[in-house]
Amino acid sequence: MVVQAPELMGVMSNLFWLTDAQMERLRPFFPRSHGKPRVDDRRVLSGIIFINRNGFRWCDAPREYGPPKTLYNRWKRWGDMGVFLPG
Repeated sequence: MVVQAPELMGVMSNLFWLTDAQMERLRPFFPRSHGKPRVDDRRVLSGIIFINRNGFRWCDAPREYGPPKTLYNRWKRWGDMGVFLPG
């Protein structure tokens, strides 16, 4: 499901955004933040899905998802922790 984030209306209509309901279902599977608050999980996870779905390189991620290095680092860290394994 593609959902347009309200703050990005008119920016790029083909970006992928997880809904509130989807994030609530996924939240228990993600590690808790320790110390400094993390960058918005919805933005990062939506960016990771967008990149994987479209076969883009990390450096080609639309800027609305945040820095490509953040997307890659979070994908790598969460992947190593088993977050993306089927349950």
